[in-house]
Amino acid sequence: MKNTPLIHQGGRFQVTGSCHELCLADGSGLLIDCGLAQGEETQAPEIDFPVAHLRGLVLSHVHIDHCGRLPYLLAAGFEGPIYCSRPSALLLPEVLEDAIRIGITRKQPLIDQLLRKIKKQLCPLPYGRWQSSGGKTGLKIRLQPAGHILGSAFIECDAETTVGRRRVLFSGDLGAPYAPLLPAPKAPYRADLLVLESTYGNRLHQGRKERRTQLQTLLEQALADRGAILIPAFSIGRSQELLYELEEIIHRNRSCFAARGLPWQGLEIIVDSPLASRFNHLYRKLRPFWDAEAQKKLRAGRHPLSFEQLTTIDSHQDHLNTVGYLKRRAHPCVVIAASGMCSGGRIVNYLKALLGDPRTDVLFSGYQAAGTPGRDIQQYGPQGGYVVLDGQKIEIRAQIHTLSGYSAHADQRNLLNFVKRMRIKPTHIRLVHGERDAQRELAEKFRELGIGVD
Repeated sequence: MKNTPLIHQGGRFQVTGSCHELCLADGSGLLIDCGLAQGEETQAPEIDFPVAHLRGLVLSHVHIDHCGRLPYLLAAGFEGPIYCSRPSALLLPEVLEDAIRIGITRKQPLIDQLLRKIKKQLCPLPYGRWQSSGGKTGLKIRLQPAGHILGSAFIECDAETTVGRRRVLFSGDLGAPYAPLLPAPKAPYRADLLVLESTYGNRLHQGRKERRTQLQTLLEQALADRGAILIPAFSIGRSQELLYELEEIIHRNRSCFAARGLPWQGLEIIVDSPLASRFNHLYRKLRPFWDAEAQKKLRAGRHPLSFEQLTTIDSHQDHLNTVGYLKRRAHPCVVIAASGMCSGGRIVNYLKALLGDPRTDVLFSGYQAAGTPGRDIQQYGPQGGYVVLDGQKIEIRAQIHTLSGYSAHADQRNLLNFVKRMRIKPTHIRLVHGERDAQRELAEKFRELGIGVD
């Protein structure tokens, strides 16, 4: 589409590093997300575009690939408001503190100084209410629940842009319907231009019931040989979703056995991630934002993110002790650890210690970007290949499984329905946040509906 009021600073033809600018008629701009790229998409985190004219930043959610370059944006001189949902405002400092410590500095005074600046510029917004930013362009912003992770939002912008008055909608990352804990996203009334994610634009997910059944079946098969089950998962979103589903499986099968001699009630679930533990606590604080199903469980006295079989590991020494114990002797348990693409974090130590053991099972439950160790394990593991971790060549003898149904992203059908259910359809769609094959197939589906897309 010619004359589109958009500049893409990341995430145009790849799944990570989202960063888009809406160009306004008075020469100012509004930045939507400021994320880090990962895997083969990795780029220098420094900001290489002008920031003085930016009227503000809107964060769709707090995953690193949507907010991870925020410290660099501030270093480049950005002093405008940082808009996000109220839950995201609570979660964001935790996410960025960890990212700053890993990628920028471990000096706590500098970290504290940066976090204070971020908190000063934060402008939490309620869902469903227009926020005016003033100015000649009449810019208004509204956030609506996106169902991806707690606090996620799609962003409606109404303003005088460089191509005239437009209602521009940025999807951020849309969640799949019936995701644990989260209400499903509802299509807005209208949009002139839709900037739409396309992560799974060429895929269809399983239904909620089917994927939970698949998860239980894989767990039972994996536990039969008494080995550990490793689940790489991001600390926020996926870890909580998996815990929610594991609690449900254990509750439903509390009088049954997961494997010979191992009752479901006795299965140990280990969360080995200090960050995930902190997010579990914050998720519990944000219970008012949980969906009706989760609220019903709470009223029944169940605790989906804090149940009897759950063990959390915080200290680094306890982490090393656990890895060493599992390497020395088989122990049937489920270990959830970050990072979700195996590119860092504590999951790497588990993989180095246990990938060579055929009793080990690795379950992937989320997207693995090209160039990440997770993608290599997923691709070459079933063939008995190898992966390079921390410079070491690790032979893969473990069983490798992919639970595609547990994606926190909408699939092709969900993305099409999001548009079909708008009362006034967009005149044009710009696909972002997807690999080219996914974008091509999804674009063709929209063209069949008579909607222009690029």
